[in-house]
Amino acid sequence: MTWRSDKTTAQRGYGSKWQRARAQYLANNPLCVICERQGAVTAATVVDHIKPHRGDSKLFWRRSNWQALCKTCHDSVKQRHEHKGAEPGGNADGQPVDPGDHWH
Repeated sequence: MTWRSDKTTAQRGYGSKWQRARAQYLANNPLCVICERQGAVTAATVVDHIKPHRGDSKLFWRRSNWQALCKTCHDSVKQRHEHKGAEPGGNADGQPVDPGDHWH
């Protein structure tokens, strides 16, 4: 069982206060940061927690822990990064986007 298994979306912090903060953040940060690092321009639709908050409300609301992502990157690249500990992909020059990649 995870920290969120028995909680509703609102109980996990994603209620109306989050929706307002999310809308403001996306208005100020309209592009997906992962796509940008790869040389692409894609509209962001998700405010992602860089470090998973796992129920920690201080980490949840820390804006320095937020990043704007498109749904594709959030649901694929970010999830692989969380599971493997490295961001896959390369930029327009073919260089790895993860500074910790062994090719750097």
